[in-house]
Amino acid sequence: MLDKLKKALANIEGLDLRYDHKLKEYTSFKIGGKADIFAIPKTKNTLIELLQLLQDYQFPFFILGKGSNIIVGDKGYRGMIIYTGELKNVNIEGTIIKAEAGITLAALANKALAAGLSGLEFASGIPGSLGGALYMNAGAYGSEMKDVVREASLLDYAGNEYIYSKEELALSYRYSILQKKPLIVLTVSMELEKGNKEEIKAKMLELNRRRKEKQPLEWPSAGSIFKRPEGHYVGPMIEELGLKGYRIGDAQISEKHAGFIINLGNATAADVIKLIKLVQDKIYKEKGIKLEPEPRFIGEF
Repeated sequence: MLDKLKKALANIEGLDLRYDHKLKEYTSFKIGGKADIFAIPKTKNTLIELLQLLQDYQFPFFILGKGSNIIVGDKGYRGMIIYTGELKNVNIEGTIIKAEAGITLAALANKALAAGLSGLEFASGIPGSLGGALYMNAGAYGSEMKDVVREASLLDYAGNEYIYSKEELALSYRYSILQKKPLIVLTVSMELEKGNKEEIKAKMLELNRRRKEKQPLEWPSAGSIFKRPEGHYVGPMIEELGLKGYRIGDAQISEKHAGFIINLGNATAADVIKLIKLVQDKIYKEKGIKLEPEPRFIGEF
């Protein structure tokens, strides 16, 4: 079947293909094995054609943006990783900004700044793609995607396109309907406000300064490793238990912010998972609180 699929894939225009491809360079944690097939569609139509083909072959796949909120298993991914990084077109009309899923939040925030539009300042330092940000309803410093999203164009696994309103997306803390339904983000439409460019830029710089001051941005990580339980802050809870700086292999609970696990160089997914479980067990034993990991776990561990 794989040989037949390879031949069919070679006929899709605008598709960059790599086989037995290392994934660690495509994740912010710099962890993970190889994907059987790594595909980079250059256009929306290429992506749709690819999805239709994979549907015909019933071949497993995973959509990858910036890989900033995932942990890839050490044994890699059996199937195809579809990387959306080339899908990054942006259109601005008045205060409406519509962008493809593969654009980074930093690039999107800069486009909004250039157009004198306010509302995405919070996103400028979040190291993810727009598609991933919608999937997780990413947020920082009191703002989240829910505040600006109007609607999204989504694809099902057969390549059919649907428009979902903000209400249908069901955005809440680190959640969207995309976590329950087999849908892929194609474009997101956001409504911003006219603002002063200097003020927008100043806010972006201030938020990024605060982020650098408090977060271990100098090390590979998947961002906050746990979702925040209601009424509690994860970092201080972990610190209270004396786990700041604790490490397993090259995976370490950051000394700068205990809510982060960092890769000191050669951490494995196995190291990270052991460390996550250690923290979960200790917090549950001491506080009776069940911590839920924020990143998604992909592939074989």
